[in-house]
Amino acid sequence: MEYKDYYGILGVSRDADRDEIKRAYRKLAHKYHPDVSKEPDAEKRFKEVKEAYEVLSDPEKRQAYDQLGSGWQAGQSFEPPPGWEGNFDFRGGGFSAFGAEEFSDFFESLFGAGGFRQQDPFSRARGGTWGGAGGFAGRGEDQHGHLEITLEEAFQGGSRRIQMTTPEPDGKGRMVNKPRSLDVRIPSGVRDGQQIRLSGQGSPAPGGGARGDLYLELRIQPHRHFRLEDRDVYLNLPITPWEAALGERIQVPTLGGTVTLAIPPGAQSGQKLRLKGRGLPGSHPGDQYVIVQIKVPKPETEEQKELYREMARKLPFTPRADLGV
Repeated sequence: MEYKDYYGILGVSRDADRDEIKRAYRKLAHKYHPDVSKEPDAEKRFKEVKEAYEVLSDPEKRQAYDQLGSGWQAGQSFEPPPGWEGNFDFRGGGFSAFGAEEFSDFFESLFGAGGFRQQDPFSRARGGTWGGAGGFAGRGEDQHGHLEITLEEAFQGGSRRIQMTTPEPDGKGRMVNKPRSLDVRIPSGVRDGQQIRLSGQGSPAPGGGARGDLYLELRIQPHRHFRLEDRDVYLNLPITPWEAALGERIQVPTLGGTVTLAIPPGAQSGQKLRLKGRGLPGSHPGDQYVIVQIKVPKPETEEQKELYREMARKLPFTPRADLGV
């Protein structure tokens, strides 16, 4: 299999912090999103970017990946070091279908198909209860995973049914991995990277103690039209030259529905207009920023060309005056 340079895929240095990694991911995921990208290999690049972010945004996976060293080249033939699986416990019972990612062979050779992680089974013994034949029943292990949601779900909230596997006792008292379904409520206004806790939905405790908790990190998928920064939403809005010149009231999409926006006369490409409170909801709601993009129609007929020539005669305008040409 081929070595994957996750830092190179995201275009960040090996000492990049989590915020830098997140910004790089959002920029590239938007660029290569199959719904909007015109790149011939957009879908492939989009999957590579998601896989790189899956590893570098998770401190445990990133630490393990970094231990491979920096002497590898992208595409170089690769096999995991001897004893790799014994050093890192990524393959235990975990989450099976959070977004149904299609990871590369390289990823699965290092982390397994899902990259689930658990806490030290002894780290939750505090606060246990007595159970069984007078024995101490510690609290079950917490489980951690991530759940990809849409920007609309982050705005509106909702419910999602997920599939996961957890260790459960069988008829002979042995712990075996069993699949189960779980309904997860997504609160309105959640932010990218926010963690939600589902009490008592983690692993059971041997001896009848309380189950651990399930922690889900929410990851908001890139949107084909909107771009998210913290709680603020950005939208590139194409308008005509006459709408920009004269000013118009036009319909603009927001996460909460269509609203009317007044374009000021003489609006310029790149001008930013604010729709207060139209971002993600919360105690301090975000705003929506509309970035004006003036689109000039191409004249197709002689009559249309003459219209442009008449504008040139009647509207003398030199946009390059500041350049001295």
